[in-house]
Amino acid sequence: MTKNLDKEGLSSIVEHYQLFYVDLWGVVHNGVSLHDEAIKVLKGITKKGKEYILLTNAPRPNHAVKSFLEKLGMDKEIREHVFTSGEAALVYLKRHLLNKTFFHVGPPRDFDLFKDFEKMKSNQIEKCDYILCTGLFDDHNEDLEYYKSLFKENIKKKMICTNPDLIVDKGGIREFCAGSIAMIFEKMGGEVVYFGKPYPEVYNQSTDNSNKKILSIGDNLNTDIKGANLLNYDSLIISNGIHKDEIKEKGIEKVAKSYEAICNYIQSELKW
Repeated sequence: MTKNLDKEGLSSIVEHYQLFYVDLWGVVHNGVSLHDEAIKVLKGITKKGKEYILLTNAPRPNHAVKSFLEKLGMDKEIREHVFTSGEAALVYLKRHLLNKTFFHVGPPRDFDLFKDFEKMKSNQIEKCDYILCTGLFDDHNEDLEYYKSLFKENIKKKMICTNPDLIVDKGGIREFCAGSIAMIFEKMGGEVVYFGKPYPEVYNQSTDNSNKKILSIGDNLNTDIKGANLLNYDSLIISNGIHKDEIKEKGIEKVAKSYEAICNYIQSELKW
């Protein structure tokens, strides 16, 4: 049974945990502005002497996301807790594919992910060794059929996906993420290597999480909550995020079951 923390707040369970994985987009900000109550929670966790990681499926290095959060007005001491799926992917790319050519699928704002090896970028998908997917092209950000045509003759190449999220809500607008493109590639028969939640690598790279009681907080059942389930962490779903309409209509128990996920706690928004 999922316990609702709207009345008691996160402060009622904070003593049970040593480490908190907190999602950024949908929990701490909406892509446009910070959520003040969530910031209070992060400060409350610190005052209690607990650790937290702002774990995000952002397909960019840590420093790029910290810069974005600075523009939103987030304090430096909070920004220092960021760890991204892009950072985890970079470790893999530099270790295994540094001398291989790649074709980038994603917007120009993600270019800083491969700044150190941009000379290996190919402008022709036919001539690359692997496909690096960080999102959608700006001029094809709604047309998923375009990508089916793009991949048709290149399905034998491996894809590296730096953001397993399928969708995100920016302000009040829903947008596709890299995970939607990777799913198309997989359904066509391609092989995808994912970096980010729910896959364990991003958690394990972010901090020393061994032998700690952990709570994972997020708004996405497919990534935040499933990641917690796979690693045997407790989980808290924020209901005003990605699944807002589903949860409102069916309730968290039915919605979680439909995603084969288990939520220990629920809050409408993250509050102390």
